[in-house]
Amino acid sequence: MPKVLSNANIAPSVFRMVVEAPDVARYRKAGQFVIVRPKAGSERIPLTIADADTEAGTITLVYQVVGKTTGVMSLIKDGGELPDVAGPLGRATHIEKVGTVVCVGGGIGIAPIHPIAQALKDAGNTVISILGVRSKNLLILKEEMTRASHRVVVVTDDGSAGEKGFVTDALKKLLDDGEKVDQVVAIGPPIMMKMVSVLTKDYEVPTLVSLNTIMVDGTGMCGGCRVTVGGQVQFVCVDGPEFDGHLVDFDEMMNRQNMYKEHETAAYRAFKEKHRCKLAQRNAEARSE
Repeated sequence: MPKVLSNANIAPSVFRMVVEAPDVARYRKAGQFVIVRPKAGSERIPLTIADADTEAGTITLVYQVVGKTTGVMSLIKDGGELPDVAGPLGRATHIEKVGTVVCVGGGIGIAPIHPIAQALKDAGNTVISILGVRSKNLLILKEEMTRASHRVVVVTDDGSAGEKGFVTDALKKLLDDGEKVDQVVAIGPPIMMKMVSVLTKDYEVPTLVSLNTIMVDGTGMCGGCRVTVGGQVQFVCVDGPEFDGHLVDFDEMMNRQNMYKEHETAAYRAFKEKHRCKLAQRNAEARSE
């Protein structure tokens, strides 16, 4: 089974896991993801490959603890194992030299935007990255994004780091200041991607968004990840995860994402009650680091 080399807490409820997966590392491309299970019998969840090292045969997964399954993942110790790492899955980002590309990462979306920014820069594009989080302590991968970009703009809801405001504020300022933007790539919470897409549509800037929907098999057979794009049904796991942000029906997607919210909340509550001591120890270790 794939070995977990490290599983570090890098921000409140955010972990960076490095996993031995040489075949995935060798064949993965920017924008692709894997389906993982933290233990036998767990549900399957999609995680974008945030980075890879082909020589070491490792991939990096950055995830946020938002429910039972990611909670279980957070308890895996260095040297542990994952029963399943299936991938790489999904269509890779179409990378070409287009000019100036703005990569917008919101919250945990900074992790999946990282390999895309890397690839766009390597292709000769000028990459401007806008990183948005609620507060300074939630900002992740800033050093990595700085290396992958020509310029980085940080915005926080509370003004504790960078500029106070939202990613749309920073993007609008760029556009209004006359920056010639040839493409925008946005990854983050659905409402953030929706608002970025609404903004860029007004400015007629092509925009890609990467969707992270409910998935089961990750191969297009179950239909659980369906979304409507340009009036047509698409499956995120095989037709995406990236789509034209101006065509995605975000409201429908967000409604579908909330279908199991009650069950997810109950499962997470039971998990936290069952593993109260382990979680307390994990949090104490994170604070000591």
